[in-house]
Amino acid sequence: MKTQIEKDGVVTLTGDAINNLKDSHMWNEDLRPTSGKEHDWTSYNFASLWIGMCICIPTYTMASGLIALGMNWWQAIVTIILGNLIVLIPILLNSHAGTKFGIPYPVFARVWFGSKGAHIPAIARALVAAAWFGINCWYGGAAIDALLVSMSGWGNVTGHTFIAFLLFWALNIIIAYRGPESIKKMEAWAAPILLILGAALFIWAITAAGGMGPMLSAPSKFESAGQFFAIFFPALTGVIAFWATLALNIPDFCRYAKNQKAQIVGQSIALPGTMGLFSFIGVAVTSATVVIFGEAIWDPAALLSQFHPVVILIGTIGIALAALTTNVAANIVAPARAVENIWPKKITFGGGAVLTGLIALAMQPWYLVGDMSTYIMGFLGGYGALLGPIDGIAIADYWLVRKRRLALTELYTKNGRYSYQSGFNRNSIIAFAVAIAVSLIGLLVPGLRFLWDNAWTIGLLVAGAVYVWLMQNSSSILTSQEYKDMTIFENSDMVGDLAPGTVKPNA
Repeated sequence: MKTQIEKDGVVTLTGDAINNLKDSHMWNEDLRPTSGKEHDWTSYNFASLWIGMCICIPTYTMASGLIALGMNWWQAIVTIILGNLIVLIPILLNSHAGTKFGIPYPVFARVWFGSKGAHIPAIARALVAAAWFGINCWYGGAAIDALLVSMSGWGNVTGHTFIAFLLFWALNIIIAYRGPESIKKMEAWAAPILLILGAALFIWAITAAGGMGPMLSAPSKFESAGQFFAIFFPALTGVIAFWATLALNIPDFCRYAKNQKAQIVGQSIALPGTMGLFSFIGVAVTSATVVIFGEAIWDPAALLSQFHPVVILIGTIGIALAALTTNVAANIVAPARAVENIWPKKITFGGGAVLTGLIALAMQPWYLVGDMSTYIMGFLGGYGALLGPIDGIAIADYWLVRKRRLALTELYTKNGRYSYQSGFNRNSIIAFAVAIAVSLIGLLVPGLRFLWDNAWTIGLLVAGAVYVWLMQNSSSILTSQEYKDMTIFENSDMVGDLAPGTVKPNA
């Protein structure tokens, strides 16, 4: 029986298939495949998505961490751009699956970890998202705190910074609770505003300082290539890990792409371009503060406190908007859907958003960003070691094992081909464990430190290779003929363009 339609490289379910699946305990409105009409995101939508996510305080301060570790400004910016070009590769590879089959990340994970095993990569991604959620709330709260201190006696209130943080945290939760449908529109109008504010900040700094400032002429602190590379590789892993999260759950957004070209063009331009540009603005503005204020001020919230209350108000709105666009898109969708995937018929997106906020508080974001070595080497590098193997398994499964062929209905079917043994694909779990073990060897054995310093890359390659080897004879793999037997190709006028639940005779 034909259960899916492939048209212009996008696969959707037939009406009969939808009706047969809508009562499944593995199906709900957030987790189902998108319909043909829902594939409407253009290159601009993906570019604005990334601009909105990349223009945030962690991006602004990322170069500062690298400079604090000994790099000069251009070494820091090159490291950031290179890291983002590298992570763009798995982002685009995983985007293909989301675009073609219209499935979100937790459902995509069912293919390679199993219907129950999918909770492992989904929760791993969710925990990282919760940490980022807290970090962005901390920066946004600090900006609001600076505004209130400048306009009243707020600075005399005990714990005023934490109160402002909690207020902004609550605002994020309230907005996120309303659901992800508004992301597309919000990012579309927020992106140009954030670009204008960033440019205005840069122009002010250069004008007020009469130039770029001393930091852009300061030399590297490394006396040899060996010293530089000892910092460069773990720093590069940290930069890669910055968006290794989205490399996993990018199907959550690309499931709405009009076609593959739309997501490829939009993401390829906006991700490395925005990260490099905004990081440079952070360096340039901070360099100018040395001339203007006599000290390097990396924290935008602290910088705002130097201005007139009207400027502080505008800057606070900008920082809050940057935090919101990043949090809603990058740090709420993944954990909320991970929670939904545990119990699709009972747990809502809003419930997942609230849980994400509570976990973020428990992870103490003020500690994560309190020390740059902890932030880049510990937090970013550590979860890079965790997420790299998952990226490797996802890419190897889709491109090398299954050769871009999936049976959509069986992703929502109990005891289907993607249930494996008791819902767990042991091969993916083994590959995941082996890759993490290899990276940990580098942490424990000084002579093999490079394994940990490059944990994301090593983990991706090791996990992918082990997984391909283990999956050689898996019965879950669709043959070319099986895929043809279940798929209507190209010129169908049926259900791909129908809303889910609409019934039409089966082809």
